[in-house]
Amino acid sequence: MPHATTAPAPHHRPRWWTELPLLALVYAAYSGGRLLARGDVSTAVDHGLQILHLEKMLFLNAEHPLNRLFTAHPLIGIPADFAYASLHYVVTPAVLIWIFRRHSAVYRRARTWLMTSTMLGLIGFTLMPTCPPRLLAAGHGFVDTMAQYSSYGWWGTEASAPRGMGGMTNQYAAMPSLHVGWALWCGILLWRHARHPLLRAAGIAYPLITTFVVMGTANHYFLDAVAGAAVMGLGALLARPVMRLADRVRDAAGPRFARVSGATKAPDVSAGCKTSAGDRIPGQRTSSADPADAAAPHGPPAQADVTASAGRASDGDTATAAR
Repeated sequence: MPHATTAPAPHHRPRWWTELPLLALVYAAYSGGRLLARGDVSTAVDHGLQILHLEKMLFLNAEHPLNRLFTAHPLIGIPADFAYASLHYVVTPAVLIWIFRRHSAVYRRARTWLMTSTMLGLIGFTLMPTCPPRLLAAGHGFVDTMAQYSSYGWWGTEASAPRGMGGMTNQYAAMPSLHVGWALWCGILLWRHARHPLLRAAGIAYPLITTFVVMGTANHYFLDAVAGAAVMGLGALLARPVMRLADRVRDAAGPRFARVSGATKAPDVSAGCKTSAGDRIPGQRTSSADPADAAAPHGPPAQADVTASAGRASDGDTATAAR
């Protein structure tokens, strides 16, 4: 995967009051689009069974043993459910804020990488609605651990949504797994930019743990996780072109905003009148601190010159008489 955060320092540091609305807008568009991408349930079930069959052919079916482990041992299953329901809401924004504050030179590309990959994931939900393992018929051997341990958390029987709000989520948006994709994004940034060894180790552990969690809780297939990683890789490749496109749009829109702001400038109250350097506007009071004004005599200029000349002549006569 290319280093999506290796970029020259930006011309200016992004401002938080412009970043927050942008991120909120993208997430709102993602959430709304995810709801609108609800496909036919039978089609989603067919896609889920096809993925499960492919994994069995490739001997990649790790979901069953992990799901049995999480179901049989609450000390593993309950923390895994909490991790699935909350970590992506906490860790992803925390890493984004950390990059913004401590590594601003790479923030814009990291943010663009995350947003582009998220939009690509939305396309995947739309084109391939997929039933997660927990929603397959019981005969396929999966147990919904979120439902089994729902009394320990805020969620009900409809994925990680709070009780009574299951209609606000799309339970058939399993392909790709953005839980894994976002965790991989966090892990790469921590590995590349963190200095403390524990943070760098967390950058390796977090995506791996997330992958086991999404499979053990029967929320995703292994191939969903692979697709989530692939989406992040494609987002990393597209981050730079997306930034260039955004710069072109901004440069094209800049002159239009400049013309609008120029039309609303304050009127010129001088009516075209100009004064040269040193000229005063009639009626303007001068400052007593002006050395030129302080040294100027109060009398008329001509009289002052005559007085000064007479004084110099008198001084000359006195000097002659003394000689």
